[in-house]
Amino acid sequence: MKAVYCIGILDFTFDDYENEPEKNEVIHTIKLKNQNGKTFYDKLNYIYLEMPNFNKSEADLKTRIEQWLYFIKHLEDFQSIPTIFNDDVFSKAFEKAELAKLAPTELDSYQYSLKVFRDNKAVYDYAIDTAYDEGKLETVKSFKKLGVSIEIIIKATGLSEEEIEKL
Repeated sequence: MKAVYCIGILDFTFDDYENEPEKNEVIHTIKLKNQNGKTFYDKLNYIYLEMPNFNKSEADLKTRIEQWLYFIKHLEDFQSIPTIFNDDVFSKAFEKAELAKLAPTELDSYQYSLKVFRDNKAVYDYAIDTAYDEGKLETVKSFKKLGVSIEIIIKATGLSEEEIEKL
């Protein structure tokens, strides 16, 4: 089985830590243990992000995970995409966030327009493929009428000898 990650993004902190450094951590990775203290399933991971503990400014971000934490914590405050998020992954995340904030009627309208677009594209692709195939078949028929050898028709069209003989 593939690994399973359950990620909880918390807007609060846990109060039951035993030591001070643990209280200030942002990322907590948890594995379940059975009654014998052994890891229950190595590929089952729980990750909790305590967002109130993440206090870095945009200028202090050094790692990819820090960028993601900053993105998560400040997403609703962004008026435009900050320059630190200048790659495709973050662009896609911003696009998803834009969709997530749509009102239900706007989201329905968007999804309907997306369906219409995909339907039209499928029809167009089918028409192009069909026209291409029909054009190829007409070419083969013309080659055969002209007495072109089967070997040359195979090389020119990529069809098998059986397909050419059927035409």
